[in-house]
Amino acid sequence: MTVRTTGPALIEQGHWLTRPDRKRVLVVVHTLTFGQRLKEVYCLLERDIRIQVAFTVAPHAFGSGVPRHLERLGITALSWDEARRTEFDLALAASSRGVHELRAPVVRISHGAGHIKPLTDTSAIEPGEQRWPGMLNPRHLVHEGRVVPTAIAYAHQHDLRELASSCPEALRVAHVVGDPCVDRITTARPYREHYRRALGLKSGQRLVVVNSTWGTTSTFGQLESLLPHLMGQRLDGRCRIALLIHPNVYAGHGDRQVRAWLASCSERGIAIVPPEADWQPLLVAADWIIGDHGSLTAYGSLTEATLLLTPDPRREVAPSSPAALLATTTPVLSPAHPLGMQLEYAARRRRPDQYRRVAASLSSVPGEFHRRMRSLIYRLLRLGEPAVPPDVGPPVAPPPLKRWVAPPGAEKWL
Repeated sequence: MTVRTTGPALIEQGHWLTRPDRKRVLVVVHTLTFGQRLKEVYCLLERDIRIQVAFTVAPHAFGSGVPRHLERLGITALSWDEARRTEFDLALAASSRGVHELRAPVVRISHGAGHIKPLTDTSAIEPGEQRWPGMLNPRHLVHEGRVVPTAIAYAHQHDLRELASSCPEALRVAHVVGDPCVDRITTARPYREHYRRALGLKSGQRLVVVNSTWGTTSTFGQLESLLPHLMGQRLDGRCRIALLIHPNVYAGHGDRQVRAWLASCSERGIAIVPPEADWQPLLVAADWIIGDHGSLTAYGSLTEATLLLTPDPRREVAPSSPAALLATTTPVLSPAHPLGMQLEYAARRRRPDQYRRVAASLSSVPGEFHRRMRSLIYRLLRLGEPAVPPDVGPPVAPPPLKRWVAPPGAEKWL
């Protein structure tokens, strides 16, 4: 899809603009996942009449769904070439790719629950070099000897201790602001029954959410063993199942192909949640969450759901990550036993504080993300903050699960 551009009006401070001389902030969207995370940040700014927020789609292997996503939000994006040629007062990014080319101070935010996956591209690693994950890796923060971001936003105080070992030169620009998903899910928990009614769950029905990150060691990477286990076990009518697949899976394989692979699930009433949907209400509404080492499973520790992990001894996660901690406290699903029996057993064995340490590892300042993030950005823009608190409400209610289940005969269109 071709990204529509704004033309000169948005990027020139001349007679084209009705309201010139605004502070200009560029939102750099590499992937759908990054765009969803960045929304928590740019929504703090766009109502301020002193600020003009612009968007661009940066090159990325998993960026295929981004233009369509932005258009659904009513956003017209600058081309990447325009964005690189234009000066901005600030740029917001959830990835390091290409941001060193921008003519703006860069604020770098994370896009998941901690820093889970060690560096996967080992082609340029020196012998003995440690494969630091995510925003702890100097390869994601430093370009040609220079720390690129003007500010780096971390979720937890222990991130700074790790950063002191991995990239000490970046400590001077590091800030602990918390995690927006932690705060949204916490705000949403009192609305659990509301979300369940919106999903169409009847009294006594229970919801199983199966989530997958991307990559060969993910739940979706084990598709051949996952599907028979979900469909071959008899769950009575009191259970509904929803699949939450990482947007990078759709971007990497194509939306049509992923839905074709999952067609047999849809035909049996399993809901396939679209990649652009808000996943937070589903986690809050769930009775069980079955997942892998991805962020959504870790965020499930904040809910009332019982967690189970899909088995894969090949998984590689950073030892200090919430995912590693979760692996020591969460039962593992077995393909040799009935699914329903394992769900019930795990629910009976769950302790009230079983995931407390995992939840605590996600943010050291719970409830503070939006306030701290806004203060950081306005300080960098040299503007006074609005005299009202950030508006942080619970996620909106999801559509009914039946909307995400293919109707009879839909497979012929795949």
